Amino acid sequence: MNYTELDVWKCSRELVKLVYVLTKSFPKDELYALTNQIRRSVISVPSNIAEGIGRQSNKETIHFLFIAKGLLQEVETQLYLSYDLEYILKKDLDEILKKVISNKKLLNGFINYYKKL
Repeated sequence: MNYTELDVWKCSRELVKLVYVLTKSFPKDELYALTNQIRRSVISVPSNIAEGIGRQSNKETIHFLFIAKGLLQEVETQLYLSYDLEYILKKDLDEILKKVISNKKLLNGFINYYKKL
């Protein structure tokens, strides 16, 4: 299976782009704090999906998919914090959270698929 053809991987890449665009407007003093953290977390989602697909066993694959799921939870929290700190508007938060939720659903479906193999 080629991970680059997976919808779950493609959707997580789209989320990376959205987060990068959104965080460009964050205060410069956040560059090495929240900006860096949210970017690292979101980049790790498609990376862990790819790594999981490259593993030898379904058990290992599922492990990395669960890591990606946890990272989505981190990203979601960091987006809420960004809103709380007034770095993003409510409409921007709502819009990007839709993408996070979409990613979570795809990832949950993919995990369930692997559990049945």
